[in-house]
Amino acid sequence: MLKAVFLDRDGVINEVLTDRVKFVNKPKDLYFLQGVPEAIKKLNAHFDYIFVVTNQGGVGLGFMKEAQLQHIHEHMIARLKKEGAIVHEAAYCPHKPKAGCACRKPNSKMIQDLAAKYEIDLSRSYMVGDTDTDIIAGKKAGTKTVFLGKSDPLADAVFPDLFHAADWIIEDVSRR
Repeated sequence: MLKAVFLDRDGVINEVLTDRVKFVNKPKDLYFLQGVPEAIKKLNAHFDYIFVVTNQGGVGLGFMKEAQLQHIHEHMIARLKKEGAIVHEAAYCPHKPKAGCACRKPNSKMIQDLAAKYEIDLSRSYMVGDTDTDIIAGKKAGTKTVFLGKSDPLADAVFPDLFHAADWIIEDVSRR
């Protein structure tokens, strides 16, 4: 079976709530966090797939159209590819925050659907996020979890950013 890293988008791959950008509603609003292309490139060398799984309630709330979101993801994937970093697919939940859908994290449907589609062994895979909802979704799906930030008691590991987390993820999967 194959292994993957599932990445949240906002706050893991790109900036949010900074002086430069509040929400990513257009490709020009997408700014990679420091070290992200390098980290993904490193992960590509050890994992079969890298996926983005992201809640995008702004679609359900009417702040952007689904086509705009798809364009942002296409732009993100193309820019990463130019730097040698491959994201194989970006999955998203477009529903409103309290819609009660199965795909919105902390539910694990996005992760499980990608795992089924690509024949991923979730027990040898990782979910990386910057909120409890990301960590809970990873746990529900059966992945190991990495929290980016100060602390999260539910996560298997905590790092300040994806660049620093990548080496631990690679080391950990090689021990399993």
